[in-house]
Amino acid sequence: MRPVSRRSLLRTALTGAAGIAAGVAGSREVSDWFGWDRPPVRGGYAAAADDLSAVQHADVAIRYRVDTTQQLVAFTFDDGPAPKWTPMVLDALDAAGVPATFFMVGQNLEKHAGLLRGRMARHEIGNHSWSHADLATLDLQQVSRELERTHEAIQRHTGRTPTLMRPPFGHLGGSTVLAAAKMGYTVALWSEAMHEFRYKDDPGAQARYIVDAVRPGTIVLAHDEGDDRRLVTVRGLPAMFDGLRRRGFRFVTVSELLASATVPPSATASPSGPAVASQKPLPG
Repeated sequence: MRPVSRRSLLRTALTGAAGIAAGVAGSREVSDWFGWDRPPVRGGYAAAADDLSAVQHADVAIRYRVDTTQQLVAFTFDDGPAPKWTPMVLDALDAAGVPATFFMVGQNLEKHAGLLRGRMARHEIGNHSWSHADLATLDLQQVSRELERTHEAIQRHTGRTPTLMRPPFGHLGGSTVLAAAKMGYTVALWSEAMHEFRYKDDPGAQARYIVDAVRPGTIVLAHDEGDDRRLVTVRGLPAMFDGLRRRGFRFVTVSELLASATVPPSATASPSGPAVASQKPLPG
């Protein structure tokens, strides 16, 4: 997957408040995590023309997956840290020696930073907004505040400076793109996701789905916060790791996966092809 150029994405986003970039591969999933297997770029609130000066010379990369010749996969966990699920996820990762990328909600980090002490050495931390609001419905000032507060919290609590952000629900509006570019972020979405409603009582089936679906360069979406349906993913992680290792895969963080890319950057807005302007807003 090649990154989206700022200019082509903003051209689509600024077509109108309902303007979107379509051409997303894969079918609609209405059940699993409020969105899409491969999330679309959405118009949301169109960025104001005078906001463009903030990132006039910047580009932002938006990645669903990575084109690589290596057998690499990146697991990502959204919405934490949280006391119920984050320790269980870290236990599974530690037992298997697997690195992951955690996209953290700032207000959860403020409450539960102690869960991370001594446990994040091999893992990466990304920005998942302050309050888990749908950033595609906010203006540039509001989006910037959501990202900046979380950016500062990550630096203060972990001593690290995040370089990746993931918008809640995978929704991208023009203001989100502008704020990400202004802050120097790469936007990391995903190409495969856990299906916690579909496999709610069958961690083995959940694991088999992921093991079969992963391809070189896949970014996998999971969560370390939520209700009890998340448990099917947590219970299935050891089998996922074992199965993928038997297929010859190595586990890396998202930044390490990006560094393995073998295809030079080019403007595109979906996992399968160039952006296509649509006059209809996507549901969800």
